[in-house]
Amino acid sequence: MDDTAPHLQQHQNGTQRWAQLRGRWGAAELGQRSLWRDLRRQLDGAAPSAEQGWDLSEVQWLDHVGAQLLWDHWGQQWPAQLRTTDLQRQMLERVASLTMGCPPETKVNWWGWLIQLGLVLLGFMAHVRSMVEMVGQLLLDVLRLIKNPLRGPWRDVSGHLYAMGATALPITALVGFLIGVVLAYLMSLQLRQFGADAFIVNILGISLVRELGPLLGAILVAGRTGSAITAQIGVMRVNEELDAMQVMGIAQGYRLVMPRALALALAMPLVSMWTTVCALVGGMMAADAAMGVSPAYFLQAMPGAVDIANLYLALAKSVTFGVAIALIACHWGLEVEPNTQSLGRGTTSSVVISITAVIVLDAIFAIAFRKVGF
Repeated sequence: MDDTAPHLQQHQNGTQRWAQLRGRWGAAELGQRSLWRDLRRQLDGAAPSAEQGWDLSEVQWLDHVGAQLLWDHWGQQWPAQLRTTDLQRQMLERVASLTMGCPPETKVNWWGWLIQLGLVLLGFMAHVRSMVEMVGQLLLDVLRLIKNPLRGPWRDVSGHLYAMGATALPITALVGFLIGVVLAYLMSLQLRQFGADAFIVNILGISLVRELGPLLGAILVAGRTGSAITAQIGVMRVNEELDAMQVMGIAQGYRLVMPRALALALAMPLVSMWTTVCALVGGMMAADAAMGVSPAYFLQAMPGAVDIANLYLALAKSVTFGVAIALIACHWGLEVEPNTQSLGRGTTSSVVISITAVIVLDAIFAIAFRKVGF
C-alpha cells in the first residue's frame, strides 16, 4: 500500500485498543473512489467506543475534509482516548465548532399526526361555517335590497359588472375559439374513419353549449376575477379600511359581498354565452377546413342537434358558478390578516378553491340533470 494513502492500523495495548492513523487524510486522497471504499471498511471496523483509542500522531497531512470525516465517524463527540499534535487538535476543534449537531432520530408520533389531522378538520369546518353564514347574510341583504331598491349599491354593482364581465370578454373569446378549433380537429380524425362527418355538429354543440362553454368561462373568471376580489378586500384589511367600516357601522356584506355576488351572477351567463359562441365559431371553421362541413350546414343543423334545454341548463350553471366564485373570493378576502404574506396565501387559496368548487358544481349539475336536453 502507498504510504501516502489514508489508512489505519489496529493494535492492542493491554485492555486498550488503538487505531493508528497513517498517510495523508486530505481532500485529494479522500476523493479517490478506490481509496475511499477501503477506508470506509477500515473505519467500520473501528467503531467509536470507550475501549477504542485514536492515535493521529503519525498522520502526514490532515485538512478540514479529513477532520470532518473523523468527527462524523466519532458521532460528533470527542473519543475517550485521543493522541494528536497541537495543529491536529486545533483543526479538529475548528471542525467541531462549525459542525451543526445532527438532530436526534424521532420515532413516528401517531398521536401528533392525529392532532394535526384534527386541527385541519377544525379549520375546514370553520371555513364551512363562515361560508354558510355568508350565504345566509347574502340572502338577507338581497331581501333588504328588494324592499328598498332605491338605496341599493347600484353604482358598485355597475362598476363590478364592467370589471368582471366586459373586460373578461377578450381572453374568454380567445380561449373559447382555440378550444373549439382543437376539439373539431381531434374529433374529425375519429369521425372520418366511420364516415360520420355530419355528427361533428352534434358533438361540438352538446359539449360546448352544455359543458365546456360555462366551465371554461367560470374557470377563467375564477382565476382572473376571483383573485382580484380577494386581493381588493385583502388590501382593505391590510390598510385597516374594513375596521373603519365596522366602526362607522357600514355593513360589510351589503357593501362588499352583495354587489360582487350580484355582478358575477349577471356577468357569468353573458361570459358563458360569449365563450360558447366563440368556441362554436372556432369549431365551425376547423370543421370546414378539416372535414368539408360548411358553415351553412353547421348553422342549419345546430338547432336540431342541440335541444334548447341545454342552453337553459348552461345559463343556470353559470349563475351558480358566478355566485360561488364571488362568495369564495370574498370569504378569503375577509380572512386575510393585516400582512402581505397572508394576502398572498389568501389569494392563492381563493383561486384554487374557486376552480375546485366550479368543477364540483359542474359534476353535480351533470348528475342531477343527466336526462335533461337529450
